[in-house]
Amino acid sequence: MTVTISEMTEADWPAVSAIYQEGIDTGDATFQKEPPETWQEWRSGKMNPCSIVAREKGRTVGWAALNPVSNRSCYTGVAEVSLYVAQESRGRGLGSQLLRSLIDKSEACGVWTLQAGIFPENEASLHVHRKHGFRDVGIREKLGRMEFGPLKGRWRDVILLERRSALTGTD
Repeated sequence: MTVTISEMTEADWPAVSAIYQEGIDTGDATFQKEPPETWQEWRSGKMNPCSIVAREKGRTVGWAALNPVSNRSCYTGVAEVSLYVAQESRGRGLGSQLLRSLIDKSEACGVWTLQAGIFPENEASLHVHRKHGFRDVGIREKLGRMEFGPLKGRWRDVILLERRSALTGTD
């Protein structure tokens, strides 16, 4: 099946929110309890030119986005990756396609370092990030306590990964 990847628009928000909720429901994607309520709330924290979606037959089946890690000017080229694939579309390389496109977009926007915080149990996400040049920086032990789901109350470790661009910020 042909997948197209393009910039996320407000029309994508219902599907993006639903896919995000699927990830939340696994308990192994994020500490977030729920997606933002509105498109405007969503956009307020993102590097919007680097918010992308994957579509099959016109249907949104995955998304990726970047959040700035800080508002300090020295960190303008450092961003955190979010990557989610609809449950029925997992296991077909869609996450890899999205991440490759996100890397390209990020470099075009002047981002020199991408980072990702991933639960150790999320082996598929760890695999796709490592495949695209992310390296393990370390384990942030008991970084946060789950506030929902079957793991509610449990402290969770997070593996910190990063990818340094060979094209941007090399001077």
